[in-house]
Amino acid sequence: MPAASAPVYKRVLLKLSGEALMGDQAYGIDPAVATQIARDIKEINSLGVELAIVIGGGNIFRGVAASARGMDRATADYMGMLATCINALALQDAVEQQGVVTRVVTAIEMRAVAEPFIRRRAIRHLEKGRVVVFAAGTGNPYFTTDTAAALRAMEMKADVILKGTKVDGIYNADPLLHPEATRFDRISYLQVLEQGLKVMDATAISLCMDNRLPIVVFNLRTPGNIQRAIVGEPIGSLVTA
Repeated sequence: MPAASAPVYKRVLLKLSGEALMGDQAYGIDPAVATQIARDIKEINSLGVELAIVIGGGNIFRGVAASARGMDRATADYMGMLATCINALALQDAVEQQGVVTRVVTAIEMRAVAEPFIRRRAIRHLEKGRVVVFAAGTGNPYFTTDTAAALRAMEMKADVILKGTKVDGIYNADPLLHPEATRFDRISYLQVLEQGLKVMDATAISLCMDNRLPIVVFNLRTPGNIQRAIVGEPIGSLVTA
């Protein structure tokens, strides 16, 4: 990649789905994908950008899917939160193998493997140039990791949420099923809510709208895309007021 431009964001929250770690597997964590994401994270860290990450758990366990099959929703959601902790530890390992100091911070206490979430301490990690991976969602059932990403972004005073997906932005229909779907370069929070676009869930979008926090949706699978988003290249779709 050519020499990087100056970053337009100082502090960024990256939202990764659990599925992002699967690669082309049907389940679990693909070490090659985790390494690729870790390399992208190292590039950003070397630019001096403070990076927090919220990770999902859908590659291991989906609370919503389990509750649809008859499991108690709260129990299923707690299991999903524990799945995010497995992903967070895998990502921490991959990033630290790239030489970047990383802290896993969880909303559910498990002191043997991660720190409990203390807002000021997490901010201090960012200020010291460490990557912070937030696991276990908000710590509450009935809330998605999208909502956790919006909440943590506010708490950390992030400048933007970067949402890495399998497609290169927000479309008016699923582009994998509808090749004729059109992509939005920019879209407002209200349009996302009114059109029911699957960017993030409505709670997360509303939280971002109330706090005027921009969201960039981009394709995570293209190496270097996280850095392109951070230096302000027009990749993906921007959700803004």
